[in-house]
Amino acid sequence: MKVTEKRRKVVIVGGGITGLTTAFYLQQEAKAQNLPLDVVLSEASLRLGGKIHTVRKDGFIIERGPESFFDTSRSVRELARELNIEHEMIQNKDGRTYIAIGSELHPIPGNLLLGGSPDISAFMTSNVLSLSGKIRAAGDLFLPKLRHEADEPISEFFQRRFGKEVVENLVEPVLAGTFAGDVDHISMQSMFPQFYQLEKDYRSLLLGMKKTGRGIYALDSGQGEIHYESFNNGLETLVEALEQELADQSILKGIKVDAIEKLSDDTYQVNLNSGAPIRADMVVVTTPFNVTKKIFSESEAMQQIPQMNYATIATVTMAFKKGQMRKHTDTLNFFVSRNSDFAITTCTWNNRKWDNVAPEGHDLLRVYIGRVGDESIVELSDSEIEKIVLQDLRKAFSLTSSPIFTVVARWKESMPQYTIGHEARMEKMDEQFHKDYPKIHLVGSSYKGISVPDCVTQGKQAADKVIDELFA
Repeated sequence: MKVTEKRRKVVIVGGGITGLTTAFYLQQEAKAQNLPLDVVLSEASLRLGGKIHTVRKDGFIIERGPESFFDTSRSVRELARELNIEHEMIQNKDGRTYIAIGSELHPIPGNLLLGGSPDISAFMTSNVLSLSGKIRAAGDLFLPKLRHEADEPISEFFQRRFGKEVVENLVEPVLAGTFAGDVDHISMQSMFPQFYQLEKDYRSLLLGMKKTGRGIYALDSGQGEIHYESFNNGLETLVEALEQELADQSILKGIKVDAIEKLSDDTYQVNLNSGAPIRADMVVVTTPFNVTKKIFSESEAMQQIPQMNYATIATVTMAFKKGQMRKHTDTLNFFVSRNSDFAITTCTWNNRKWDNVAPEGHDLLRVYIGRVGDESIVELSDSEIEKIVLQDLRKAFSLTSSPIFTVVARWKESMPQYTIGHEARMEKMDEQFHKDYPKIHLVGSSYKGISVPDCVTQGKQAADKVIDELFA
């Protein structure tokens, strides 16, 4: 590491989990190596955390945004350990996962697509597929593997391996309920490259999943069943710990970055909507791609890339007196097939999934509503949304009462959609952009993964690159 007396300044644009993680690891490295580094983080809203937003109310823990994550990379656990909050991490309790088809819930075949070793017998006896659908899905055991020279839609890949019913009744519901994604347009290469590897290594996906324990969420090579994870007092615990650790850094809330200009001495001027511009040696931009395009309106490399599609969704959380659900009371969560009578896309029975999210004698249910192609439902009033959700919960659980309270949170254009060719587009743009702006890094959910662990990983990698490039 090169010794220098000159102080360096890094500006981080965006105070979501990617930006906060970047700032934290920059601060840690600067302290550990006694580096002359100043970090400024600018966030356009008045709060940090982005889509992570926990409400604690009357003994309830309500997640307005994401409520859990699959940490197969262990990036969140590592960050939590550095923040001294690893002991606050929790894993979900046991329960059943269902798929809603028609007006009924059907148990999802044992671990299929969700990670862990799939139970083939459970798959073959499940009501999720018809007899012909099961026979077609079993064809995966005999189909040859293909070379994947071009990207393809998720639906095309799984339909080729398992048939149309598996796509409609298993793959699409899980993705729509998790990422609000349209499987006919989402990139297989960008979202689930591990399935290409399974096909290459084992030919049959069913055999490969059984031998490796991999599924949609099991992205790495870890063996055994995986779990949802969160924090005992809500997911925003992570954001609060990061903000507390960054207290001695400059954090600008309610300050928007309008543009970033490259100066003649290879530094950058970060222009704000309020106050004097900031001069920076390096910049890390974590905002959504379409926002970043506006910041770099003069960048030919960025303007050549089309606008990214984002899904608009709402989360709806309802509290009930315990004992109002008459069936499927073992449910952890359920996903919704398009071949159903439900308007919602997924439902989680939160107090069955986690301890301490609801006071004794109460149930807490959380629902996603809205997906690509069905954004208008999110524009309805809170009361109209509540009515629609209640109709679906009555169908699913034979619910007998109205909620004690309802919390609706709308997230407009919040979930990036990695459409066909995403990876190639981003690589091409990044190569040219880096030539034009060699000391600016673009990271976040728009690029290499939208989950909390993906964003934490990107933030840490960005911090490592900044330290190497500034002080190598």
